[in-house]
Amino acid sequence: IAAALLVALVAREAAAWQRTPLPRAAATRLWSGAAPPREADVAVILLAGGVGSRMKADRPKQFLSLNGKPVLMHSLELFLSLEGIAQIVVVLDESYRSDFAGYEDARLCFADPGAERQDSVRNGFAQCAPDAALICIHDAARPLVTPQAIYDVIADAREHGAAVLGVPVKPTVKESADGAFVLKTLERKRLWEVQTPQVIQPHLLDEGFRAVEKDNLEVTDDVSIVEQIGKPVKLTLGDYTNLKLTTPDDMIYAAAILQQRS
Repeated sequence: IAAALLVALVAREAAAWQRTPLPRAAATRLWSGAAPPREADVAVILLAGGVGSRMKADRPKQFLSLNGKPVLMHSLELFLSLEGIAQIVVVLDESYRSDFAGYEDARLCFADPGAERQDSVRNGFAQCAPDAALICIHDAARPLVTPQAIYDVIADAREHGAAVLGVPVKPTVKESADGAFVLKTLERKRLWEVQTPQVIQPHLLDEGFRAVEKDNLEVTDDVSIVEQIGKPVKLTLGDYTNLKLTTPDDMIYAAAILQQRS
């Protein structure tokens, strides 16, 4: 009974997230969804090489079952179903690749994970077709992204060079220098929580990688590479339900959101 009540509560909160008032500019974006790409020229890098130690599970989180299938398969099957996708590079340790034996799709290939996220992206980028117009990078640990959000961020990257899904931050955010005392309160209306996919034109990604490697920088998300070379990154309004699965509680929320959608 307690579990059923928790799922019902989470489903109600998930529906409420969708109704949360947004800043005027963001709210306007909700009603201007982009159309699917006219031609298949997008290469997807699907990052699935993480260990997920905070999940405290017996396997990497991308292989945990979510509504009857592994977390990774939610994203993979979604991208395989979308228009405009020319290639999907799954960044995954070789020991897990046998699970994909049933996917006979010429668009699917693999790359090895790297020591850091940017290394994994670099390895995936090396496998992308040279004629790809856009590189779409997505975390397999975000299985709740919607087709419309993907089409929107692809359209923005096509127009502006680079784009990232995100949502306006809701809580008040404090900055601390020592982790013990508040340094200052950040201006919430200027803050966005970024998600994936993050979509970048190949020449910008290549230039950004060269700059990052030259200066020996470590970046934690993909469009940061573009920021390093001083190029603009478009914020594309996403959904608050596009969660990143990190802890066991996230799995409960994700299952409830999927149940509410269906």
